Amino acid sequence: MSRALTFSLARQLCSRRTTTVASTLRCVGAETRLLKPAHRWQSTAAAQQPVDGPPISQANRVEATMKRFWKKVDLEEISVDGEAHFVVKLDKRSLKTPGGNILALPASKRLAASLVAHEWEKQEKLIKPHALPMTSIVSRAIDGLRDPETHAQVREALLKYLDTDTICFHEEHPPALVRLQAKHWEPLIQRIEKDYGVKINIIKSLFGAGQPPATKRILAAVIEDFDEWELAALERSVYSTKSFLAGFALVKGHLSVDDLANVAQVEVLSQIETWGEVEDSHDVDYRDIRRQLGSAACLLADA
Repeated sequence: MSRALTFSLARQLCSRRTTTVASTLRCVGAETRLLKPAHRWQSTAAAQQPVDGPPISQANRVEATMKRFWKKVDLEEISVDGEAHFVVKLDKRSLKTPGGNILALPASKRLAASLVAHEWEKQEKLIKPHALPMTSIVSRAIDGLRDPETHAQVREALLKYLDTDTICFHEEHPPALVRLQAKHWEPLIQRIEKDYGVKINIIKSLFGAGQPPATKRILAAVIEDFDEWELAALERSVYSTKSFLAGFALVKGHLSVDDLANVAQVEVLSQIETWGEVEDSHDVDYRDIRRQLGSAACLLADA
């Protein structure tokens, strides 16, 4: 293979974005791996430079190889700062996050820890990143949301969804959509208004005025007290449903995962009711939204 073609392939690999647990592959790493032994002189200078990349961990190793490298998965209880925690062991080695932190969950999060272990046990010869939702959400909480500055930035970003919240934009036709909005959206909005003493505007135009400043202040004060687990669950739920109110309802336990999935898919349910289900599209979406919301709900469970 020519040197030009080798580097061209490497650049193509690096241009592809990834949503797996570990961070994106570095171009220099991809190019070095593709070089033949005769071309080692090209990688010598690079090898002498500091490595610009994430700490080496099991998650990063999976990203690079995409193959199972462990034989046994265990769940072990350890002490962290004098408090009981659960860690997942891969061949007696503690599983680490992409940031290089030990993936340790408090004893109250035994369910989440067990599910993380189950995810890694069920990975077979090739790794399936989409089948690691618990691992990714736990890693997000540990690596990012314990930092006060990041915590504040995430809260600010999520609150912006209020002004364009999906469940606040109501259509007046077709009849199936109007009925589903009333069934799934209105009770949730009324519940949050009652419990927190806020006013939530229902918008029937693309040029709506958004939500009242007082509503934003009150809800902002509520989520300011969220711990890293609650904020990670809120973040995933909001991004999955395109609705701050829906994600907020999940964290506060107002709705079950299945009910919240229906809230998120009102428009899809209306289309299915009118035109029928599209195979390999609607059925995939049905499971994916429940997988995402389910991981958030399991992270919140104290069991």
